[in-house]
Amino acid sequence: MNETKFYKKFIGDRDFYRRVLRIAVPIMVQTGITNFVSLLDNIMVGRTGTEQMSGVAIVNQLLFVFYLCVFGGLAGAGIFTAQFFGAKNDEGVRSTFRYKIWLGGILTAGAIIVFTCFGDRLVQLYLNGSNDGGDLEAALGYAMDYMKIILTGLPAFTAVQIYSNTLRECGETVVPMRAGIVAVAVNLVFNYLLIYGHLFFPALGVRGAAAATVLSRFCEMAIVVIWAHTHKKECPYMKGVFRTLGVPWETVKKLFVTGLPLLINEALWSAGMAMLAQCYSTRGLNVVAGNNISGTVSNVFNVVFFAMGDAIAIIVGHSLGAGRLRRAKDEATKIITFSVFIATCVGIVIFATSPLFPMIYNTNAEAKRIATHFLMAQAVFTPQIGLLHATYFTLRSGGKTFVTFLFDSFFMWVVSVPLAYVLSRYTGLYVIWIFAFLQMSEWIKCAIGIILVKKGIWINNIVSAETEQETV
Repeated sequence: MNETKFYKKFIGDRDFYRRVLRIAVPIMVQTGITNFVSLLDNIMVGRTGTEQMSGVAIVNQLLFVFYLCVFGGLAGAGIFTAQFFGAKNDEGVRSTFRYKIWLGGILTAGAIIVFTCFGDRLVQLYLNGSNDGGDLEAALGYAMDYMKIILTGLPAFTAVQIYSNTLRECGETVVPMRAGIVAVAVNLVFNYLLIYGHLFFPALGVRGAAAATVLSRFCEMAIVVIWAHTHKKECPYMKGVFRTLGVPWETVKKLFVTGLPLLINEALWSAGMAMLAQCYSTRGLNVVAGNNISGTVSNVFNVVFFAMGDAIAIIVGHSLGAGRLRRAKDEATKIITFSVFIATCVGIVIFATSPLFPMIYNTNAEAKRIATHFLMAQAVFTPQIGLLHATYFTLRSGGKTFVTFLFDSFFMWVVSVPLAYVLSRYTGLYVIWIFAFLQMSEWIKCAIGIILVKKGIWINNIVSAETEQETV
């Protein structure tokens, strides 16, 4: 391939990157601020002690399974939302919105029941015999204090996802960003007041952190809900959206068939991630703390991958819905290339700053050392993570959700989890080497993802058979 063909295939013009960044940057800002405040929240809790930080980290790891179930379930409907919007079908968008309400309500009720009945037993899976001086009983107590309060905010979390995702899928990314900024400001202020007991507020520790998070979620929910229902010109699909909560049976079947693999995928993948964290936890409470520090810091930088994934879902989804299939393939190739480039830059920054963030925490030297090593290893594999995210969202944009299920969670449970289980229990490897071997195993996924994207099996208009479509 000569230089001209290379640039034409993989590099877009200035207008193309403006369009990508117009969508991606507000999402990066919103998610970045949210994750940065989560980092500050984590630091504030971490400054009260290793047990407090570890207890909160374990609960958040378990809740991560619920969060990704919601993301996956709503994403299945979101594929249709983006394509309906591209086809200018407002009634189709309304149907997907109503479906999201039903699905989100069922998932939230199920999560609250499970964590209320079995929360303590789930937390104890991560509290293994420790020879590093950690107080496991105290960590369990802090975890349960945090969980009891944080569960009250799950309905608001789900409502925010339903509204914000719908707005983004229809091209409105600024309002969710503004709502997120307000929410994190509320979270940060009340973290300061409630964790340590400043002004006239009591010092509640981990309970204060949970209360601040719940309050911020209800504030965010109020903003996106009120804006969506008071700006009918920008959101014509919201007119009459609650006239009924019924969804046509044919639409339900389409959404369910497309979305179920995504829901199962996110559930299994997040459960797999929880299992990996459990495998790491067999090496003691310091590893739990170090992994928590590393994960929280990495999430501040990882917003780039999620934002670029959303850009693929929105831009490529709109082109697919409008029947512009050649354009969709060209856009996907260029955004994937851009994602890997940005991920490489992010990896360099993470590596350079890896010794700095752990020093902020009030924990022991061993936990800080492990956190630094986790961050350095994460930085090395960041370009790979960027590629995997971009290829995953590309395959998903055309509704090939069963393929993404095989690509993502099937690999997690067939390769990653067994490998982590064996390495953590039957070898004396340092935990960072276990992490590195797991990342190297995903080179297989990188190769498969590139092949599937190149073959174009994902290029599919799933909402408008009548639209005149290009051939690829």
